This record gives sequence, structure tokens and C-alpha cells, in this order.
Amino acid sequence: MNEKLMHGSWIVISLVLFLISCFFLPWNTIKWGTIATQPARTITITGQAVSKQQNQIATFTAGVSSTKDNKQDATNEVNSKINAIVEAAKAFGIKTEDIKTQYISVYQNQEQYYEDNRQKTRPGQWNVSNSASFILRDVTRAGTLTDTLSRAGATNINGPQFSMDETTDIENSLLGEAIANARKKAELVAKGANKKLGEIIAISEGANVAQGMPIYLSNGGGGGGAEAGTATVQKTVTVIFELK
Repeated sequence: MNEKLMHGSWIVISLVLFLISCFFLPWNTIKWGTIATQPARTITITGQAVSKQQNQIATFTAGVSSTKDNKQDATNEVNSKINAIVEAAKAFGIKTEDIKTQYISVYQNQEQYYEDNRQKTRPGQWNVSNSASFILRDVTRAGTLTDTLSRAGATNINGPQFSMDETTDIENSLLGEAIANARKKAELVAKGANKKLGEIIAISEGANVAQGMPIYLSNGGGGGGAEAGTATVQKTVTVIFELK
């Protein structure tokens, strides 16, 4: 019983001494330091891959116009001509889904005249125009289509404008090349900084680019030889690498 009381007394005395020491301890002179995580060292590089591809499609626009005293007569003539052009394009092999009417314009001229030495205006003839666009998927026949549209009655032809149509497979094949290009650049930068290149932390894709050189023929001229040429397909990625 006495041993238990003595043990309890020592516990109380020890606790009192600890509290007293805490009270007199110079807390303001103690350097506790700080705990912080060191930011990871990274490097951000843009990689690119470019491929030259044969243009896949050619786009044409063919238009007609008419000027008459009567609006309905002008409209009927234009509609008849544009229908003939569309039918000629279909007979040439253009699919219906690749044909689209662009616009129709109807307006009346205002004629100027003089009466009693004063200039006046009055309604004049009606101008009506219409056009349609065509997508040719066999670009080797571009020159022949120009002739066909002209013979069908088109008074204004714009085209061919060569371009790419579907680039998904090409872009996917360029993705790995773009990442490899980014790694090559990053290795050079790391070497220059006396560091080692670590793992890839993040990758983001940039906008895809497909550019070609358009060719325009206008005023219903003969088609001649139209070369489809090539388009440039470009893939861009931004890669963040760990730097050790």
C-alpha cells in the first residue's frame, strides 16, 4: 500500500516539474524550422511531326446569272441552267451528297434618268444568280470536270481547290513521331543543363494542321491540266518531362 502511494507521489511530482519547466522554457529562442516539399524539376517541350500527303479531293463552285425585265423570267432561266449543271455533274460521277447549292441572289437594278433637269431613279431590270459547289473525289479528273461544268452552261467557275479530306489515320501515325521529336529536344536541353531526363509527366495535343495550295480557275475557262499537288499534315504535342 505504501509503495503504491510513493509511486503515485512520484508521478505527481514529475508532472509538476514538467509543467514548471515548460513555463520557464525560452520558447522564443527555439528554432523550429519549417517542413516543405521541394517542387519537382520539370521541362516543357513542344514536339512536331510533318508529313507530305497527296491531296484527296477537289472542290469546285459553278455559277450562272441572268438579267431580264421580268423577275420570274430571270429566275426561271437561272434555275433551269443550275439544274442542267447539277445534272451534268451527276452524270460525270459526282455523288448527290457532294453537291450543294451555295446561294441565290435576286435584286432589281435602279436606273438613273433626268427629268426637268433633275436626276431621278426608277426600277430597272432584274438580276438573278445562283451557284452550286461540287466535291470531286477523283482528283485526276479535275481538269475534265472544269470543261464539263463550262459546257453545261456555267458562266463562272471557281476551282479546283485541292485539299485533304480525312487525316485521322495520318495524324495518329504522326503522334508517336511528335513525341519522339519532343524527347530528342528535351534530351539536348537536359544535357546543356548538366541534368538527366526523367519520365514523361504529361502530354497534351496541339491543333492539327492540314494545309494545301489551292488552284483557282475562273470565268468558265477551259480546264486544261490541273495537278492535285500535296498537302502538309502536321501534328504537334506539348510534353512535360521530369528533370533529374
